[in-house]
Amino acid sequence: MVVLSLITCWGIVACDTTSPSSQVPKPAETKAMGGVVDELRMGSLLPITGDLSAIGTPMSRAIDLLVDTVNKCGGVLGKPISYFKQDDRTDPTAGAEAITKLIQIDNVGAVVGAYASSVSTAGIAIASPNKVMMISPGSTSPVFTQRAKEGKFDGYWARTAPPDTYQAAALANLAYTKGLRKISTLVINNDYGVGFEKVFVAAFKQLGGEILNEVNPTRYDPKAATFEAEARAAFSNKPDGVVAVLYTETGGSVIKAAYELGLTKDVSILLTDGVQTEDFAKVVGKSPDGKLILAGAIGTVPGADGKSLADLTKLYTATFNQPVGAFVPHSYDAAALIAIAAEAAKSGTGEAIKGKLREIANAPGVEVTDVCEALKLVKAGTDIDFQGASGNLNLDDYGDIKGSYDVWTFTPEGKIKVIDRVSA
Repeated sequence: MVVLSLITCWGIVACDTTSPSSQVPKPAETKAMGGVVDELRMGSLLPITGDLSAIGTPMSRAIDLLVDTVNKCGGVLGKPISYFKQDDRTDPTAGAEAITKLIQIDNVGAVVGAYASSVSTAGIAIASPNKVMMISPGSTSPVFTQRAKEGKFDGYWARTAPPDTYQAAALANLAYTKGLRKISTLVINNDYGVGFEKVFVAAFKQLGGEILNEVNPTRYDPKAATFEAEARAAFSNKPDGVVAVLYTETGGSVIKAAYELGLTKDVSILLTDGVQTEDFAKVVGKSPDGKLILAGAIGTVPGADGKSLADLTKLYTATFNQPVGAFVPHSYDAAALIAIAAEAAKSGTGEAIKGKLREIANAPGVEVTDVCEALKLVKAGTDIDFQGASGNLNLDDYGDIKGSYDVWTFTPEGKIKVIDRVSA
């Protein structure tokens, strides 16, 4: 019965993105239902299972760490953060059901998530009309900037990772600098892949490069049974390199198919943040002589260079016994912004958090990197400029930040190594 209720609610809200569904309690209603506006009820919507789970699970742990840290230093609004986690399964329909539950059952005022841009598209269609703030630590599609400019989100959308408007241009610069002049693109057929592809193509052509499959771009369906046709389409026209904008499990199958067809020899493979995980190298596999197929492949990922990165790295590593991976600092920062904005607003509603978000993230104000110190200052009425572990969190009018990009590669052992930094 619960599942049916959630699916029904999703169907109503997704079809009408301009007005709240009567089935989902709005923040103003929750006060009358028992009063939750004097506490922070925060949700997360991340892929714990599915195509992006290898990256999503560490991101979720970063939010766990933030909540634990804040609750140990007094919480928000004088109470511990009430935190509710949902697995979106890297699937827009599952994500829609999950965020409906967060709003309808858990009465959250804000959500950290999603990671996949396609899931965020489904989620914000429900969150925005119901005045729930969403801060994504990893949805990088340029489509969100355009929709924000059109007024679609009413300010209830922001992200701590920069949009692919910048990353795609950075990868184009990297490819051209490496001497690649003829490129094919291979992307997952969703907001993330297609949005990245369009910006990359424009940027690479502006540099003087050629896109071999521009007229008929190669976009793969992650639910397809086989990927040989897509592999041939991207690799058969003798490119210098293939820019592959993929997800781990399905994208690995596409590259593996290209290798098994004998198409990857002498072709540089350029990757993005969606596959910056050792699991991707394992999916693609090794050659018959035991060598990693992806050894030497390079990619870009939104980097982290914030003033508190070293402190977060030390704490995260000690707590979970694993290195800080892609988007972990961005996840920590997204949750931190929600907590600090709620404290500054003296309310846990999405509307209140939205109203204070840029005030505590942007200059002017006292620069502060520690979340507990930030909470103490805003509680005392001090204007702050919170500096995240991922970097400067200055949010523009559309919820975007600028950022830097790490260049990474797979070592012969299948480990990820950051080797350079590139800008747009």
